[in-house]
Amino acid sequence: MQLDLTLAGLLGGFVVGLTGMGGGALMTPMLVLLFHIDPLAAVSSDLVVSLLMKPVGAAVHMRRGTVRTQLLRWLMTGSIPGAFCGVIVLRMLGDDAGQRLKIWLGLALLLAAGCIVLKARLQQRQAVAERVRVGAGGLVEAPVRRPLVVRPLPTLAIGVLGGLVVGMTSVGSGSLIIVALMLLYPGLTSAELVGTDLVQAIPLVASAALGHLLFGDVRLDITGSLLIGGLPGIWLGAHISSRAPDRIVKPVLFVVLAVTGLKLLGVL
Repeated sequence: MQLDLTLAGLLGGFVVGLTGMGGGALMTPMLVLLFHIDPLAAVSSDLVVSLLMKPVGAAVHMRRGTVRTQLLRWLMTGSIPGAFCGVIVLRMLGDDAGQRLKIWLGLALLLAAGCIVLKARLQQRQAVAERVRVGAGGLVEAPVRRPLVVRPLPTLAIGVLGGLVVGMTSVGSGSLIIVALMLLYPGLTSAELVGTDLVQAIPLVASAALGHLLFGDVRLDITGSLLIGGLPGIWLGAHISSRAPDRIVKPVLFVVLAVTGLKLLGVL
């Protein structure tokens, strides 16, 4: 066990469970920038870790009823083949894969940071609309589970694009997909977004991890150390996220993603 990698796994797992995003967006850059691990090995190992961590957080949300199962079929239909294809595209790059991966990872992190800002704005608009609705009714109603009208083709497209990005960079299973779902289904609560994403991400990450096990460079020593910290981290984060808002974590996560993305691109 490498203690520094275990602590990195604990932090990454906690953020994944708390916000539904940040696993690949935090752990992969940490492995590349702080531990100087080859980008392909970092992505490959992080995906295997995520595959074993996400069911822990997903189980918490399933028990609490914060998973919209109607969306899962369409998301998984797109994301599973998309993730595997992402690995194949990455391997087709050959010797240039490592350097190009750093660039794509940096761009994906900046996109994820932008998605955090967009999600926060959407949540603010949601909250304002809810206060207006409650004020107009004169009564504060107990929270209810609103009916959901599934939009199959856009949901399928989110799965395909999200899976492709995850397969290539390990970023996106939480950050990009959650924001896309929020834009498409603004009535979903934060807990439902996190819970639904964690469940759909299990087969998505499994597909990407299988591709990297076959074609990538998984390092079992890295994977084991990250898992020792990541499993209790995601369990704790999921318990907190299903009950508490994430307004404190998101600004910190935004800064980390933006700075890390710029660092990978060589801007900082």
